[in-house]
Amino acid sequence: MAGRIRSTVPLVRKALSSDSRAALFSELSRNYATAPAKEQKVKVPVTMYGVSGNYASALYIAAVKANALEKVESELLDLIEASKTSPKFSQFMKDLSVPTDTRVKAMTDISGQAKFGDLTKNFLVVLAENGRLKHIDAIAKRFAELTLAHKGELKATVTTVIPLPPVEEKELKETLQEVMGKGKKVNIEQKIDPSILGGLVIEFGQKVFDMSIRTRARQMERLLKEPINF
Repeated sequence: MAGRIRSTVPLVRKALSSDSRAALFSELSRNYATAPAKEQKVKVPVTMYGVSGNYASALYIAAVKANALEKVESELLDLIEASKTSPKFSQFMKDLSVPTDTRVKAMTDISGQAKFGDLTKNFLVVLAENGRLKHIDAIAKRFAELTLAHKGELKATVTTVIPLPPVEEKELKETLQEVMGKGKKVNIEQKIDPSILGGLVIEFGQKVFDMSIRTRARQMERLLKEPINF
């Protein structure tokens, strides 16, 4: 296992090289500001993709400028927890048939009752206006990853068939540490999934390195099904 982990280092470095510069979303983040402030250039510490990544990045930039990163993260998590305990509320956020003004009013009222700050409230209103409330779980997850990265930390999820022995977990952590560079703290979360059959899957940020036997078997199956040209 240790040898296999070491062999992934060049692959990880190659994948990271294209994302060496974090995207700048200053223009988008202005939508969430409540008042003009001294211009401050902020870069996201980890490049994010897709709807959830773009919104999380814009919110991160606005929160850093407002010095409210932890407050916004806490408020987002409170909202997510509330949706988990209320199926009706959860369904409401996913239902695109609800009129925009109804969604906006609901988010404004909820923010007021929960005493959310203006930044979080305005962000939720923007999501309501754009029909993106259904992405709130993914956005909150991406935002939490950005907050960790802001602190110089990286969360890596490692999926295996059986728990990694302490020695191999240490080896993997050191490998990721080497890839991410000095000054970064790597936190590993282990997940058990017998369906991958063997090997391991590493996820950090929005990157996935799938070295499972299941994926290799599928790749081999596709190759065997391809026609042979003589």
